[in-house]
Amino acid sequence: MDLFAGVGVALITLFDDSGALDAAATAALAEDLVGRGMRGVLVCGTTGEAGKLSDAERVELIGAVRAAVSPAVPVLAGTGASTAAEAARLTAAAAGAGADAVLAWPPAGSEDLNGYFGAVAAAADGRPVLAYHIPWLSAPGVPVAALPGLPVAGQKDSSGDPNRLLEEVTQYEGRTYVGSSAILALAGPLGAAGAILAAANAEPERCVAAFGGDVAAQRELAGTHLAVRAGGPAELKRILARQRGASAYSRLG
Repeated sequence: MDLFAGVGVALITLFDDSGALDAAATAALAEDLVGRGMRGVLVCGTTGEAGKLSDAERVELIGAVRAAVSPAVPVLAGTGASTAAEAARLTAAAAGAGADAVLAWPPAGSEDLNGYFGAVAAAADGRPVLAYHIPWLSAPGVPVAALPGLPVAGQKDSSGDPNRLLEEVTQYEGRTYVGSSAILALAGPLGAAGAILAAANAEPERCVAAFGGDVAAQRELAGTHLAVRAGGPAELKRILARQRGASAYSRLG
């Protein structure tokens, strides 16, 4: 399956009030969001509290979401890890569970990005790989200048840096997906391939409109964006609990 164009969601992982994984509820949320305009679904990402999921939970979650959403919508899995061997292991498991593509952040301070992403690409067995630039998690991240030499189809950039965005869309031919809902009305008109967003769990329609260049929608997203930026997945779950009555339980506290 090819990657998507437009807005996708960095899906939260729902747990029940006891803290157990609720794969069915998470898959139902994904199905609803696809019906509201999401072109791709990322599971087991940072928004999905991937670091708090067991291997078995990751496999169950990927399979449940893949079964729930349209076959035409790619399901991506987060497989970044602190070593190439661990990232490759997670990637192979995600592929076996039904992921159509993977997203991987590199180890902090990595001096062998090509070796790291080469291991991920080999484990992906032909599925597209996206490099994940998230400098507060894996500093210094993935330099734009390094991207053309990596065995990846594109990148997700969650920095929210408009200067880097300009560099990406003018100097990198691969696909750029922004991960910050603060710059959608800039990213879409400038030619970014799409976006993969935490805020889309709560505001999918506004995210789509903002990426299409609707400045009013971008401004209307400010409250959700700033709340999630400050409070992370736990705050996003509180927003979803108010909207949908879903459990607000977060393993991040």
